[in-house]
Amino acid sequence: MSTTKSNKRRRHSAAFKAKVGMEAMIGVKTVGQIAREYQIHPVQVTQWKSVIRDRLPELVAPHTGTDEDGQRLVAQLHEKIGELTVELDWVEKKSRQLGL
Repeated sequence: MSTTKSNKRRRHSAAFKAKVGMEAMIGVKTVGQIAREYQIHPVQVTQWKSVIRDRLPELVAPHTGTDEDGQRLVAQLHEKIGELTVELDWVEKKSRQLGL
């Protein structure tokens, strides 16, 4: 009978990592306290805290580029503006012809 310990790694969700990392960023508890509370290694807490600290500027930076969906929407709107302009020109021409 074998009494070896299972070395299965636990997988943590992104939400869990963010929660733990934010707790470490806030600094109310020590990294050791947070690690004990969530039964994870203190190095993980420190790593997740570092990821949040490093990526936080991306979250608060203004969005300068347009995404693909936005570009597609702009193209559709330009097309619709063109159609409506042609229709308006036709209506104006016909109303002048009819004396309206």
